Amino acid sequence: MTQTAPAAHIPLNRERLIAPGPVEVDPRVLLELAQPQMHHRSRDAAAKLMEARGKLSRLLGDPYEAVITTSSGTGAFEGALVSTTPAGAKVVNAQAGKFSERWGDMAKRFGYDVGIVARPWGELLDADEIAEASRDATTLLITHSETSTGALHDLEAISRAVKAQNPDLIIIADCVTSYGVAELRPAAWGVDVIVSGSQKGTATPPGLGFVLFSPEVQARMVQNTAHGYYLDLTRELKGQKAGNTPQTPAINLIYALSTALDRPLGVPLEVLWAEQKRKADALIAAGTALGCPSWTTRPSPAVAVLKAPEGLTGRQIAAALTGLGQRALAGQAPHEDTVFRVSTMGYADRYDALGVAGMLEDAFAALGHEFERGVAVSAAWAAMK
Repeated sequence: MTQTAPAAHIPLNRERLIAPGPVEVDPRVLLELAQPQMHHRSRDAAAKLMEARGKLSRLLGDPYEAVITTSSGTGAFEGALVSTTPAGAKVVNAQAGKFSERWGDMAKRFGYDVGIVARPWGELLDADEIAEASRDATTLLITHSETSTGALHDLEAISRAVKAQNPDLIIIADCVTSYGVAELRPAAWGVDVIVSGSQKGTATPPGLGFVLFSPEVQARMVQNTAHGYYLDLTRELKGQKAGNTPQTPAINLIYALSTALDRPLGVPLEVLWAEQKRKADALIAAGTALGCPSWTTRPSPAVAVLKAPEGLTGRQIAAALTGLGQRALAGQAPHEDTVFRVSTMGYADRYDALGVAGMLEDAFAALGHEFERGVAVSAAWAAMK
């Protein structure tokens, strides 16, 4: 039987973030922000910086050196680019979505010789095509988990292919929504630089960017880059290795980050990755049961990007969820009506995935979409077995 629409507003509903960032934050992490203000040059602050950096490397699983920037992930990526790639060098940008396109635009702004390898949104990047374009390049800019399409590109295959053609190529990977969420083995795959941000897999409020440098790329970093002062990460890395930051850091957020990292580090990385995938599979199964399949054939565990069914738009579905107090997102322009996006990154578990399935049923009922009540929740349960 079909379900009648629920009330537009359900009393006592808890508001939730079910968008792919910013994400829900553990209350214990938020309490760290309520501490008396500490001085960023104090001994305790230096110790906390070193502690957080060490945990970031452990969450990566490889002995890469972490730099924490007071910025978004975009700022961290900018710092990574100008601090590893000499002025005027050839840069290849592999793009198949909104965020991967951003890195090509950034490189052009800085005057790099930029070559673009593009695929339509929702499709997967081709390793051989990127390798051929990267034969004489200095740097490859690539996105692992594309938050606008929900695609998890095969970073391992791409990295191996391009390094076979060009062993000296520097690979900078946007792992903003895959770090701490999807399987990521940069040392084994040959990825030189990993970039992420605090409001995604590490479940910390927005405001911090992370860049993790391989031992090999550190020896090749640009000294005194003309493209950055605040984001000169060569200088920043040297300072942070000693527990210092050249600029004033968001020290309160660093305290919160260190606490937030304890949760994902409480299990082996393989267990963490498997559980994140299980939750995402549940969201995709719930959407499919309602006539909203995944937009991509290789979904990221960070976000379910689901096609809107006939007669509805992504914006309508996202608005209906917002009306229930659940903050989801429509697609990125120009695909706002094609898809909608839901996520269980951050402080969420498998039961939250079941809750999202129920929220989708309520939202679709409110929109007059016919379905058998319980199909989305049942499909989510089955996907998590």
